[in-house]
Amino acid sequence: MTEIPSSVGTTPGAGQAETDGADVPVAFQDPGYRAAVVDLLGAIAYGEISAFERLAEDAKLAPTLADKLSLGKMATVQFAHVEPLIARIAALGSEPMEAMAPFVKPFDAFHTKTAPSNWLEGLIKAYVGEGMTADFYREVAAFLDADTRDLIITSLADAGHAGFVVERVGQAIAEDPRVAGPLALWGRRLMGEALSQAQRVAAERDSLAALLAGGVDRPGLDLVALGRMFNRLTENHAARMAELGLAS
Repeated sequence: MTEIPSSVGTTPGAGQAETDGADVPVAFQDPGYRAAVVDLLGAIAYGEISAFERLAEDAKLAPTLADKLSLGKMATVQFAHVEPLIARIAALGSEPMEAMAPFVKPFDAFHTKTAPSNWLEGLIKAYVGEGMTADFYREVAAFLDADTRDLIITSLADAGHAGFVVERVGQAIAEDPRVAGPLALWGRRLMGEALSQAQRVAAERDSLAALLAGGVDRPGLDLVALGRMFNRLTENHAARMAELGLAS
């Protein structure tokens, strides 16, 4: 695996070099780092496309027209994130469709395994499942150059899930407390599947594994840091579940 160069962590504008006629961070002169960034952007871009498709599909389960419209708006926000990611991949000299291709199968498999059976399960998946995925990519983005990191953080911004989902799930539980137990189990299943997916994707792509294994100024595998990262993912999941009024 390629060690990510320590120059990645320099301040914006520092350590620039002329490459292919454009100013880019020195880090991108390292082919391993460039490959890692392209892989990560490809994964996130297809993840946004996939999330858009699933939200649009889940909107069919909406009990009211207003709910259908709200979920449709969320899907539109997800899709709007795709173009800047694709543009960044192209600017780095890679073909966007090729960059996304390795992630089609794992993302589709995840969504097949976690297809919601009802409206409430769809809402929780949109909030909890997508939230955990976003948390994972934000953790990885911490090891990147400032421009790429900012782009990723922007693309993972909340699409309006939080308030809408919390309100609807809370209302459902108030009307029928019996739904809380099955929804809590569903949330745990989503957590397990999301973590497994993240681990599989990282393990199958050497460039992404390199980011997690080392990163900026951190040569070699840091098991303690990795453990802390997954602890943070678990804690964030528990906080989301608690906000929904569900046990994690």
